[in-house]
Amino acid sequence: MKRLVIFMVLMSISIGTMAACGNGSARQKKASATELSSKDFNLKVYDLEAEGLKYLGDKPAIIDFNATWCGPCRRIAPILDELAQEYDGQIVIYKVDVDKCPDVAEAFGIQSIPAVLYIPVDGEPQMTIGSRSKTQFQQEIEKILLKK
Repeated sequence: MKRLVIFMVLMSISIGTMAACGNGSARQKKASATELSSKDFNLKVYDLEAEGLKYLGDKPAIIDFNATWCGPCRRIAPILDELAQEYDGQIVIYKVDVDKCPDVAEAFGIQSIPAVLYIPVDGEPQMTIGSRSKTQFQQEIEKILLKK
């Protein structure tokens, strides 16, 4: 009986380890919204030190201006992560913490959060303020994808 219990414990540890490691296969990184520093923002989205704003990306983007203390920001964060997975390869979703990147927030006149900037590859960016549903985000994404 004692051997059976030990065997079962060892098997459960072994199975748990395999499940945690994806059954031995390489773990795939799921797409999610990427947090940007001010420096990253200047390299990937807009160079705020250059004259005029020219979008630097090759795919449409969403910029979520947020803060860790903001309840509505925390509510939309998982929605944006889901959308990053659903639209992987078509659109890029970034997060900018306004407390860590006040220069970026100031450049866009962010005074209320969450503020979300939708950037088509060509055309004018659009801003929304406040919490949104997944359906509302999807509608905005479809608009900027059509402008591609």
